[in-house]
Amino acid sequence: MFNISGGRRAVVGVTGAALLAVSVAGCGAKEATEQPGAGPSVTAAADSALAAKVPDAIKADGKIVVGSDTSYAPAEFLDTDGKTAIGFDIELFTAVATKLGLKAEFVSADFGAIITGVSSGKYEVGVSSFTVNGDRKAQANMVSYYQVGTQWVTKKGNPAGVSIDNACGKKIAVQKDTVQVEDIEKRSKTCTDAGKPAITVEQFPGQDAATAAVASGKDDAMLADYPVGVYAVTKSEGALDLLDKMYEAAPYGYVVAKDQTAFAEAVRDATKALIADGTYQTILDKWKVGDGAITDPAINP
Repeated sequence: MFNISGGRRAVVGVTGAALLAVSVAGCGAKEATEQPGAGPSVTAAADSALAAKVPDAIKADGKIVVGSDTSYAPAEFLDTDGKTAIGFDIELFTAVATKLGLKAEFVSADFGAIITGVSSGKYEVGVSSFTVNGDRKAQANMVSYYQVGTQWVTKKGNPAGVSIDNACGKKIAVQKDTVQVEDIEKRSKTCTDAGKPAITVEQFPGQDAATAAVASGKDDAMLADYPVGVYAVTKSEGALDLLDKMYEAAPYGYVVAKDQTAFAEAVRDATKALIADGTYQTILDKWKVGDGAITDPAINP
């Protein structure tokens, strides 16, 4: 479905709230129940050898507490009940936990607070489309499991005439604390260094608000991970367009505390087992994001 050449994590998710916002803007979005991936979850089988690798302190309560910013469809977002986390990230890590003989308990959290929450012990894992980069590897163990790039999205027909390589003077939406913030800020500096108007960068706490800002015409464009951008465009029923192609491919990583190397190894090995038995690809294909699959998960790649 997509040609890998870009990466995140940031902008363009559509949760139920985002869908409502887009609908109010006149886009006629469909119900979340019609999203790709709707239907029964793909199940995985527990592996006793992998379960034995999980540190006792982690498996004592039979679950893995997971911090996730559930505003980033189709990776992680809330179902129509407003409380159940769904998405390909959610389903894939649920399968990882099952391989380890545990249950995954997802807790909605602000994206920018998840890594700190893992470090403090509030969460045992962070699952939220985190792009693996140097800053994050310095704070935590990052277990790679997927790869994708950054995509721009505009209102249908690109009425503001936004260009990726020259967005000077335009208003661009991003989700805060994401790699797309640095991306757009560098582009703005290029503008000002050339004597052109700066890009007005609007940072939103959740992707749903960033998407709504573009759908309503408040902002001229937004940046996000490719599958998230495609999902937003699809759900907008013609109100939004992809702009150009994605770029800067990078892996996503599960966040595990820096002092939990053994647990990170168990998560990596469980992901490898899901790849080997076909469950991994089945889940990604179910959500129509299969082309982002990797073959060799690693710790801090």
